[in-house]
Amino acid sequence: MADTLPTHAQTIIIGGGSIGANTAYHLTKLGHTDVVVLEQGQLTSGTTWHAAGLIVAGLLKSEAECAIYTHGRDLYANLEKETGISTGFRDVGYLQIATNEERLHEMRRVAAFMRRFGINNHEVSVKEAQDMFPIGDLSDVVGAFLIPEDGRANPVDVTMSLTKGAKNRGARFFEGVRVEEILAKNGAATGVRTASGHTFTAENVVICGGMWSRQLGAKHGVSLPLQAAEHYYLITESIPGLPRDLPVLEDPSTYTYYREEVGGMMLGLFEPGAAAWKLDGIPDEWQFGEIEPDWERVGPDLEKAYSRVPDTMNYGVKKLFCGPESFTPDLAPLVGPTPELRNLWVACGMNSLGILNGAGTGMVLAHWMVDGIPPIDVTGINVNRFSREMATPAFRRDRTPELLEKLFGQHYHNENYKTARNVKRSVLYDRLKEAGAFFGEGNGWEQPDWFAPTPEQAKIEKYSWYRQNWYEWHAEEHKAAREDVIVMDMTSMACFSVEGPDACSLLSRLSCNEVDVESGRVVYTAWVNERGGFEADLTVTRLSDQKFWVIVGENSAGHTEMRMRRHILDDDNVVITDITAGRCQINVHGPKSRELLSRISGADLSDEGFPFMTAREIDIGYAVVMAYRVTFVGELGWELHVPATQAVQTYDLIMDAGRDLGIRNAGMQTLNSLRLEKAYRDFGIDVDNTDNPIEAGLGFAVKLDKPGGFIGREALAAIKAKGTPKNRMLQFLLKDPEPLMYGNEMIYLNGKEVGYIQVGGYGHALGAAVGIGFAEICEPLTADVVATGQWQIEIADEKYDATASLKPLYDPDMRKIKC
Repeated sequence: MADTLPTHAQTIIIGGGSIGANTAYHLTKLGHTDVVVLEQGQLTSGTTWHAAGLIVAGLLKSEAECAIYTHGRDLYANLEKETGISTGFRDVGYLQIATNEERLHEMRRVAAFMRRFGINNHEVSVKEAQDMFPIGDLSDVVGAFLIPEDGRANPVDVTMSLTKGAKNRGARFFEGVRVEEILAKNGAATGVRTASGHTFTAENVVICGGMWSRQLGAKHGVSLPLQAAEHYYLITESIPGLPRDLPVLEDPSTYTYYREEVGGMMLGLFEPGAAAWKLDGIPDEWQFGEIEPDWERVGPDLEKAYSRVPDTMNYGVKKLFCGPESFTPDLAPLVGPTPELRNLWVACGMNSLGILNGAGTGMVLAHWMVDGIPPIDVTGINVNRFSREMATPAFRRDRTPELLEKLFGQHYHNENYKTARNVKRSVLYDRLKEAGAFFGEGNGWEQPDWFAPTPEQAKIEKYSWYRQNWYEWHAEEHKAAREDVIVMDMTSMACFSVEGPDACSLLSRLSCNEVDVESGRVVYTAWVNERGGFEADLTVTRLSDQKFWVIVGENSAGHTEMRMRRHILDDDNVVITDITAGRCQINVHGPKSRELLSRISGADLSDEGFPFMTAREIDIGYAVVMAYRVTFVGELGWELHVPATQAVQTYDLIMDAGRDLGIRNAGMQTLNSLRLEKAYRDFGIDVDNTDNPIEAGLGFAVKLDKPGGFIGREALAAIKAKGTPKNRMLQFLLKDPEPLMYGNEMIYLNGKEVGYIQVGGYGHALGAAVGIGFAEICEPLTADVVATGQWQIEIADEKYDATASLKPLYDPDMRKIKC
C-alpha cells in the first residue's frame, strides 16, 4: 500500500471491499486514474472476506441484472491474465432444482429470457441433475436447470486481483484510514476528513462502505436504506470421495445453497425470519469479526437444509459461521448519485451478492461517473428510488427478517412484502378496505390491487403463475371500466408544485413536448437525457403563468424530483414542493363517468366545455377540486385532485351517485390490464433510460422544433432522421385466450427471436393476454412488416401465435376518450 496520504484526488472511494475495489478498477479502466481508496480496516475486512464467492446467476428477470451478472462472471474468469493474481474462479456449474410445478414453470419462463442475454440456462432431467450432484437426495425434485459456465471464486483473491489492476493504472489504496466526515459546500461533496484529522479534497466522493454506508450517509442527511442481517453457513468435515468440481446447487424449498468447501460440504442458509444485526449502527472496529451463532433459532432451518444432503449428517461440523451482510428494502443495490449532495456517489446494499454483482455494479457506476449517463437501465437500482421513511429503524427492523427468505425462495408475479407495511396510506384506506380491497405495496404506499365482494374474501388463497382466486373479480372491474364507470384511488401518484418566474423555463428544458402553453392545459411529455434515453414520462400542467403541477408515478417520484432540482440554474427563481400528502387523487373513468360527475357537480363537463387534456377547478359537492380530463385507462374520465380534508366525503358522494350506473371500485391489476389494452407506456416498467421516445412510439410527444429546444433534442433528432427504426415497441395480443403474460416472454417474428415482452396482463375486452415489448430486426420495422409477419410469443417453452400492432388494438382512434 502507499505510505503517504495525499491531500487531493479526483475521486475518493470509501471502502476497500469488493465494491470499492471494483469501482476503482473500472474507473481506472476508463482513464479516470486519480483514484484514492480509503479502507478503515484491512482490504476485504468488512463482509468480503467471509463471502461464499458464488458466481451463479439465479433467476434474472431484467436486462440490467443480466448485464451486471455476465460482466462479473466474464471478468473474474479472465482477470488473472491482466493482473497475474488468480481470482480462484472455477466454472463448476450451477444447478437449480424445483420441487413443485409452480417453481418449474417459473424457471421455464425465465430461462429463455436469460439465454437471450448470454446466460446458458437450460433444463436438464432429474436423473442428469442427480448424476451431477450425487450426494444430494433429489427424490422430490420435479425439474432442474443448469448453467455450466457458472461456478465460484475466492472473494479475497478477487479483491486483491482487482486492487492490483487498479493500482497498475494509478489508483492508490490506504488501509487503517477511517472516514469520519464527508465535507460539503453549497450542496456538493468536496472531500472527506478522516478520524485522524487528515483532510482530502476531491471532485467526487463514493461511498462503497458496505454495511457501514447507511450510518455514514446519515451523518450528512443522505438516506441509504440498508440493514445488516445475520447470515449463516455451515461447513462439514471432509467427506471422502466428494468431487472438487461438484456444481453449486440451489434449492428454494430449503432456502439453502450447497457447494464443496475444502473437501467438505458448505450449506448456506437464507432462512425465513432472519435476524437484523445492530440496528443502531455497525461498530467501526468490526473487521474480521463473527457473530455468535443462535443455534436455537437456526436449528430447524439447518435440519431442513440437511434433508437435501442427508449423508452429510454422518460427518462432523467443522464450522458454523454467522456473519453480517447488508440488505435493502427491495433486495436491489443502491447505486448512483445521491439526491442530497451533488458529487456524492454510492454503491452499496449488495444483499449478500457483493462478489457476484460487484464487478457489474462497479462498471455501471464508473461509466455513470465518467460519461454522465449509465450504460444500462438503472431504474431498479438507482439510489433515488426510495423515500426516506424506508431508512428508519422501525422499517429496517420489521422488513429485514423477510428479506433473506425473499431473496432465495420461490417467487410469484404479484407477491408483495408482508412486513413493514402501512408506511403510507391514502385517507380513503378504511373505505376501500371495507369495500373489499386487497392491498399491494408501491414505494411504501398501500395500493388496492383488486376488490373482493366482501372484506373477508380479500385474500389470496394460493399464489400461482396461472389464474388466481381474484381473477374473475378483477375481470368484472375491467368490464365496468369499459361499459359503466369505475373509481380508483390513485393518491400514490406523486404531485409536485413547480412555481416561480423561471418555472416554465426549467420545465421546458426538461420536456420533449411543449409545456409553454396556456393555463389549464395538461401536457403529456417525456424527459430524456443527452443520449435521448428516458428519464421520466409524466404530465406537466400549467395552472397559471408561474405555476405548474408535475404528476408522475410513485415508482419514479424520487428520480423526478432529483432531476428537476439538479437542473435548476444558479440564477433561476423557482420553488419545487412535493404536495402529494396534501391531496387525494380519485380517478373516475368509464362511458358513464360524465353522467355520474354531472349529478354532483355544477361544472360544464361537456366535450366543448371541458376538452380532453385540460384541467380546471370544479365543485364536487362541498369540495372544490382540481379536475384533469386525462386517462391512463383509455376511457372517458377525470382525475380529481381533492384536498385530503375532503377526500372521504367526496368519495362517498361519488359512490352514492354512481350506484345505479354500475359503479365499481378498481385496483392496480385493472389499471394495468386497461392501460395495456391501450398500449400506454410507463417509465420504469416498460421503458427506461436505455430506451428513447422515437422507438417507443411516443414521437407524437416530441417537439423537435419547439423554441429553445430541450435536453436530448439533438440525440432524438438524429434518431428520427434515420427514418423508420429497426427497433420499435409494439403491442401484442395472443390468439389463444388461455395463456397469461406478465413480462420477459420471448417475441418471435417468422420463427426468429426478435425481442421480449416488457410487461403483460390480460386484455379482458380484447379476449386474451396482451403485452407490449420492443422488437428489433435487421431492417426497418415498417407497418407492413408488422402487419404481415408471423408473430409468436414463447411462454414457458411453448410458442403461441399473436397479433402485433403499432397502434393500440383497443379504440385505436381514441373515440371513446374524446367523446
